[in-house]
Amino acid sequence: MAKRFDIQRMPGFKTVAAVTFVLLYMPIFLLVIYSFNAGTSIAIWEGFSWRWYVSAWDNQQVQEATVRSLIIAFWASAISTTLAVLAALATTRTPKFKGQSAVFAMINQPLMVPEIVTAVALLIFFAMIKVATGYTGLLYLIIAHTAFCIPFAYLPIRARLTGMDLALEQAAADLYAPPFRVFTRITLPQLWPGILAGAMLAFVISLDDVVITEFVKSAGQDTLPTYMLGQLRRVVTPEVNAISTVLLGISVTMVVAFTALSKLKT
Repeated sequence: MAKRFDIQRMPGFKTVAAVTFVLLYMPIFLLVIYSFNAGTSIAIWEGFSWRWYVSAWDNQQVQEATVRSLIIAFWASAISTTLAVLAALATTRTPKFKGQSAVFAMINQPLMVPEIVTAVALLIFFAMIKVATGYTGLLYLIIAHTAFCIPFAYLPIRARLTGMDLALEQAAADLYAPPFRVFTRITLPQLWPGILAGAMLAFVISLDDVVITEFVKSAGQDTLPTYMLGQLRRVVTPEVNAISTVLLGISVTMVVAFTALSKLKT
């Protein structure tokens, strides 16, 4: 009897895997280490210090960019998650219909199209509106981030709905419960881990976005990632490392929580 193929038994697999992980995570590890550098160099270690974290905390531009990023990420994740729930219900709780595959493709379009293409399209669209209305507020960034985050919120919510047992919903409908009550009393209590996971994933995606923000934002609307990008074009100090480390910590925490919620059983 032929042995089952196992990639882990292939010669050199462990070496290739180890080298791959080193190349992926060593730069991030060094970034975190040098965020505690006492000196101004990002490549020469001059001792341990919290200097750059304190500097970033006291930096008014960093404070303003952080608040702006959190506002945009909050509203983008809230709106995109709400729309994702509606889209997931429409594509999992209705009979198959003509064009369903096209609907899936439209919802997941931001995942398939290069982000730079989406950014350029949004730039052109919003530029026309800005010229017509004269409004240049944060609403454009919120709408742009929402459009980009919808598929990220949609995927875990739809996966949760697909894995749920329909027996309880069908039983409630047989007992003459209206659709809205079935959703609030039966579906929503089982769906909330997927909703929360989708919201957290959308929040992280919005918080970390650079390309779309850089194209859509108006003057004075830097978010934390675009502020960091601007600093890299000037004098680079470990302050950027400190901000990156904080963002990394937030992202890792949210992704771990997202993974845990996705595995919760109904």
